[in-house]
Amino acid sequence: MASAPTYLICVGATKSGTSWLYEHLVGHPECHLRSVKELHYFDLPESGLPRMTARSTAAEITRLTERLLGTWPEQTTQTLRRRIADLAAWNAVLEGASGDLDAYRTYLTEGRGTRRVVADVTPSYALLPVAALRQLGEVAADVRILYLMRDPVARLWSHVRMMAQREAKLGQDVAALAAARMDRALSGDDIHFGGRGDYRGCLERLRMVFQPGRLMTMFTEDLMTAAGLGRLWAWLGIGAGPADFAKRVHEGVPVPLSPDHQDRARAALRDQYDYVAQAFPTLPSAWSANMIGSVA
Repeated sequence: MASAPTYLICVGATKSGTSWLYEHLVGHPECHLRSVKELHYFDLPESGLPRMTARSTAAEITRLTERLLGTWPEQTTQTLRRRIADLAAWNAVLEGASGDLDAYRTYLTEGRGTRRVVADVTPSYALLPVAALRQLGEVAADVRILYLMRDPVARLWSHVRMMAQREAKLGQDVAALAAARMDRALSGDDIHFGGRGDYRGCLERLRMVFQPGRLMTMFTEDLMTAAGLGRLWAWLGIGAGPADFAKRVHEGVPVPLSPDHQDRARAALRDQYDYVAQAFPTLPSAWSANMIGSVA
């Protein structure tokens, strides 16, 4: 009989390499992940939108089922079938009783065999209040919480570009949309950006709930190295897995950040740089460069 797994819950930050991490967890022989990356199980009660989420999941199942009618290579067909099955299973959890941790655990562990780690990679969990974060610790006896931090200016610009790309219609200039969205973000007029880059607030809440042995904080810039990924595997108690450090996931449109926006973003995020510099004695070079005002 397989022993109880370690539950890894990656709580963010948004645009800090969580999709890259998810792909590497999927490829690790000792990890078992479903094909739905972000489950949003714990922040649904906060958002009040479980029914809407269930409807959107059902719509995705319909879309993929229609796509399956086409002619595809066998591997693509298998991927589509697995995705549909995972979405259907997750939809059943969403439509069930709220707060049913047994259903959540069953979803994560179904089909794992003897693999040691299961995972939920949902960056927005970092925005949860302390009371909701405590629910993450109640999932199982061995729950590990991972929080990733990327250079604040680079993280914000990546997030802005992603939102601009989603907003763009056929023929629209993504660069112009991104610049306008950056202006709104820096003026505080865009609700999408404030809390997601608040490393101070997120870390303080996480540290109120989780002891150091159950909470790992890593810089994205360090994670995407052999040493950093090895440190994560060791913390999870598993061996090394395949790694592709050249790979980027959901990188977005390569729009350069203007010097003016870079200077304004650096000033707006100064308290985040200062807080993290005080909390961590060694910063990645990109962070240090932005802190002293040079181009990272």
